[in-house]
Amino acid sequence: MERQDAILYDKVIAITSNYLGPAANRFIDRQIEGHLKKTTKELSAKDVLSLLDWIQAAVALLTEDNGIVEEYVSRLRQLAEDNSKKPGKNR
Repeated sequence: MERQDAILYDKVIAITSNYLGPAANRFIDRQIEGHLKKTTKELSAKDVLSLLDWIQAAVALLTEDNGIVEEYVSRLRQLAEDNSKKPGKNR
């Protein structure tokens, strides 16, 4: 895994852990592998943006608190947008 990709993946996991606890890794890995048909090693900021609808739908099934769902998705969107602005991050 390229170090920059690893850092992005780690940040996605850190944010997700705030909402899903120890299930974060498995949840994100399944989203990446199932919807993108990629490995976690290939995750880019563009990929995170493309997963937001899937993530939002899946988390909405776990809680009726729309505020929590929106907060989580918003944090991931901001992370992806911040990372897509950096040189070498656009894939």
